[in-house]
Amino acid sequence: MIPRALLLLTVGSTLGCGLIAGAFFAFSSFVMPALAKLPPAQGIAAMQSINVVVLNRSFLGVFVGTAGACLILAVVSLFSWSEAGSRLRAAGSALYITGTFLVTMARNVPLNDALARVSPEAAEAAETWSRYVPAWTAWNTVRTLAALASAALFTLALVQSARAD
Repeated sequence: MIPRALLLLTVGSTLGCGLIAGAFFAFSSFVMPALAKLPPAQGIAAMQSINVVVLNRSFLGVFVGTAGACLILAVVSLFSWSEAGSRLRAAGSALYITGTFLVTMARNVPLNDALARVSPEAAEAAETWSRYVPAWTAWNTVRTLAALASAALFTLALVQSARAD
């Protein structure tokens, strides 16, 4: 039988991954395409605003909290490797941490920081924006797929654990 704390942490991680996957999916599927249709100065200004507003308790709580939960799940899974669901929890954790959290820090945040330094009305703004949108969206899609796959792996871990009981 899966310990209650592990069950709750796995369910919480599943939900966190799903929430983040949904938020990132929205950006890749319609937010960025909509911003790309605006004149560059307006698109840049809107994205700069989004990049400031996203740094809030609710989003960061889920995004960083899920990474922390995944880190705990990964450690627990390594110490209980032979138990049902452990390998799936470890894989889901590794995928979220690397494919969602670390990709954000290594790819999307630097792109956002560079965009923050651009004046929307500057001569080079349109060129910067034309490079930013496809690069940011491509890395965002990687984050989306990693978070979604993590949620699926955690769900399978829960099913596997339940069947073992």
